[in-house]
Amino acid sequence: MKVNNVSLDAVAVKADQYPKDGKAEIAFAGKSNVGKSSLINSMVYRKAIARTSQNPGKTRTINFYNVEDKLYFVDLPGYGYAKAPKTEIAKWGKMIENYLLKRQELRAIILLIDIRHEPGENDRLMYEWLKHYGYRIIIVATKSDKLKRSQLQKNTAMLRKSLGLAQEDTLIPFSSETKDGRDELWTIIEEIVND
Repeated sequence: MKVNNVSLDAVAVKADQYPKDGKAEIAFAGKSNVGKSSLINSMVYRKAIARTSQNPGKTRTINFYNVEDKLYFVDLPGYGYAKAPKTEIAKWGKMIENYLLKRQELRAIILLIDIRHEPGENDRLMYEWLKHYGYRIIIVATKSDKLKRSQLQKNTAMLRKSLGLAQEDTLIPFSSETKDGRDELWTIIEEIVND
């Protein structure tokens, strides 16, 4: 999809702040600093619509980006390490869970995992949880530009094995730097939204 118009339409911490226009939503989940904001920026051909940071835990709200007035990209707070009090982190967990369990407009979840490392316990728990509730899950293996071409296949296989993915499960190596994987991801998103 060629993206000319994108805007941050809602910043929410509870359900009554979500958009009410019924557009399809694609949510982005992953641990803090895995590259969710960079991925969203890359997908909408912008440098900084979603704020990126070197410090984990920058996104503390659920952010709804209106893409071409056709769908929302929903940026969820990262899980795992973040410089915040435990009570605050627990609140984000509840906020994410409420969104995921109750949102009718949610069509799929893009779960981001760093391709360079074995998925952590939080990654596996999130994947299992999403699978348990029957979500359409697309695994995006971020930071693929940090690996040599020869390592890509090995690391992709490692992620598949570690998460227990089936052959038909979607895993896309992605780089916000080189834009590798962007077209493939857009093709899948468009199929889901037009379904």
